[in-house]
Amino acid sequence: NLNGERVNTVEALWLLPKKEVSEEQYKEFYQFTSHAMDEPRYTMHFSADAPLAINALLFVPGENVERMGLGAQPPGVALYCRKVLIDPNPEGLLPEWLRFLRGVIDSEDLPLNISRESMQDSALVRKLSEVLTKRFLKFLDKQASDNPEGYREFHDRFSRFLKEGIVASPVHQELLAGLLRFASSMTEGEELTSLDSYVDRMKEGQEEIYYLVGPGREALEKGPFFEGFRARGLEVAFFTEAVDDYVLEGLREYKGKKLVAANRSGIELEDLPEEPEGEDLSQEETEGLVSWLNSALDDRVARVDAGKRLVKHPMVALLPEDAPNAQMRAMMAAMGQEAPESKAKLEINTRHPLIRKLSSLQGSQRDLASKVAAQLTDHALLAAGMEVNAGEISEAMAELLGELLE
Repeated sequence: NLNGERVNTVEALWLLPKKEVSEEQYKEFYQFTSHAMDEPRYTMHFSADAPLAINALLFVPGENVERMGLGAQPPGVALYCRKVLIDPNPEGLLPEWLRFLRGVIDSEDLPLNISRESMQDSALVRKLSEVLTKRFLKFLDKQASDNPEGYREFHDRFSRFLKEGIVASPVHQELLAGLLRFASSMTEGEELTSLDSYVDRMKEGQEEIYYLVGPGREALEKGPFFEGFRARGLEVAFFTEAVDDYVLEGLREYKGKKLVAANRSGIELEDLPEEPEGEDLSQEETEGLVSWLNSALDDRVARVDAGKRLVKHPMVALLPEDAPNAQMRAMMAAMGQEAPESKAKLEINTRHPLIRKLSSLQGSQRDLASKVAAQLTDHALLAAGMEVNAGEISEAMAELLGELLE
């Protein structure tokens, strides 16, 4: 049972100087105001006089309840003016992606009679939101450098909100992007890295941050898109959540460096430091094969080229630079929107035994060569997440194997 005295001591905490408040008092205040049983993961207590007079006490909960399937939470930061409660759950005081925060914001600059309606379009409230959001993101950045392990726990549970913010709040994009953690081709085991660390490690003259999105690190490392970057010692960031594609497409750049998906066409890679294994097709053979593939696959792909992307795979399908990727197409379809028609560009590896064999086949057994080319194309498109008919692929595969085993 809470007596009035306890409530009053709890209520005024945010107006006290930090050094006068104990961890235990913060914990009690958090549990009391948030109706929570857990302990706060982070506590941010600050006051400022300019540009606005603010006293704020904000908490990050121990657990993200939305992760447990409880749906989007209502905002949990109350708005006060000189200890007078204006609104216990003000909509629009903080951006929606900060809805996991709990606590109190008190600003004596607000008129006491401000209504919910006038709050929505108040320039003062917008300014308050701006100051607090930036302050909180800088607070998180400091936590990340002071205690990387603790920050990683926060990131594991709450990174979805940071990603939501990147899409929803362009003005805070760079601060939010700096808070993301991910595996990359330069990290080992469970270790994660950041965009700042990636930029620090960039090779001289490298202007782009390369990334891949997929179901897991292992699949990305074994896939056809990574090998050309690995062979040149270029780092590739690995993102593994379905939402990441959408987030990174929205981010586009970080600290002046362009973010580029490593499965896109149009990336200029320098020559390999050392000559790859295997004999290459002659220029004449290459031109003949490319010309034939372009006519044979005319209805399936935008065009076929011999390229420098591949080391171990025979063929790769690359998305045009401005085309929506597989995840974006799926999202558009789910929203009932028609995705624009876009065909992939194919790049062949002229040192690969299969491609060399295909080159000689198309001269002597064109029908068989066409079936092999179609299979290679289907698998390349499948790896790129482009639409293919799985039933037709396996039927064609059975037919091809039947012909080869006769």
